[in-house]
Amino acid sequence: MLEGRIGPVTQSVDAIKNLLAYVGRASDPMPSDVSLDNGRLVLVLSNKKDSYYTTTEKKCSCPAATYHQGPCKHQRKYFSVAKVEQSTASEPLIQRGGFRPVDLLPSEERARGVA
Repeated sequence: MLEGRIGPVTQSVDAIKNLLAYVGRASDPMPSDVSLDNGRLVLVLSNKKDSYYTTTEKKCSCPAATYHQGPCKHQRKYFSVAKVEQSTASEPLIQRGGFRPVDLLPSEERARGVA
């Protein structure tokens, strides 16, 4: 589950059914979450109910955690992780870690003296 190159790996429903059978827990109906390792790892059923996201205090395999690169709703719910402070809109996007174009804009070239 945690052997992914970039973090936790999403698990199939069949894999979780096998895990529940191995640990002697009922799998019908499928639980919305499965806590493992004394609560340090939680498997959370996706909204489409076709997979389980592997969630730890530091990482989650859900698309939102990957996209936002910060704590997702699963981490906040199961581990009380504080939401990352939102930067103010007055800060330039590049300082907030946002999009950076490949080429400099003409005004940026002038500011840097590249022209």
